[in-house]
Amino acid sequence: MPSVILDPSGRLSNIQTAVAEDYAKRKWVYKRCEHAMDKIMKNLQSLNNLEPFHDQVAAWLFAAGVMCHVLLVAGLKNPTVRRRYLAVKELLEEYGYSNFYEILLEVLGCAKMNRTDVECHLARLVDVFDVAKRMIKTPFFFASDISDIARPIVIDGSKELIEGGYHREAVFWIAATYSRCQKILYHDAPVEVQNRFTPGYLQLLGDLGIASPFDLQQRGEQIKKLLPQLWSIAEVIISANSAVEN
Repeated sequence: MPSVILDPSGRLSNIQTAVAEDYAKRKWVYKRCEHAMDKIMKNLQSLNNLEPFHDQVAAWLFAAGVMCHVLLVAGLKNPTVRRRYLAVKELLEEYGYSNFYEILLEVLGCAKMNRTDVECHLARLVDVFDVAKRMIKTPFFFASDISDIARPIVIDGSKELIEGGYHREAVFWIAATYSRCQKILYHDAPVEVQNRFTPGYLQLLGDLGIASPFDLQQRGEQIKKLLPQLWSIAEVIISANSAVEN
């Protein structure tokens, strides 16, 4: 669908029109699925015990989260960021794979998390978010997500998911944002500020079953073992989707 926000020259709109013509062609659907699979492996390969723990967590999180994207692009759905788990939940229900959705949540570690705990983690995230956005100096990819402009999406959007009954679906983005806040504090905040917010972060990770780099490696192996099944389901969705063109 057209979603260009600003394009005074018209070049982006022309590209969007050209891409839209072949978007649903089976060849390109497969290529997008393959690209998402490659992203999963690249994230897993970037798991390095020598990196700061929050960076290791982010690599694992996005390896797990992009599993949703493989399925979403197979179903010609938008590979959304914050709402990826809700989107893939709806997709898998449509194609009769609700059980696999629970597996995706288990890989993330939030399958059995309750709403109260998730609300507590979001409340702690709000505190660290508001501090991190003022302290950021060192640039990094997606740093703009920790800002006043992004706050309605990151914080209010997560709250909206929880209030809608989708607390488990909110966990991915809460954890990803928390990790980015920790990255900012690691580089730009005094030690006493880092120490103030580290316990809340570690508690969130603990609830996800992550206490050490070893746990991340184990989860990474779990993801690798699921990739053949993930791909098989993606192929079924492509085959069953009447909107996919030959």
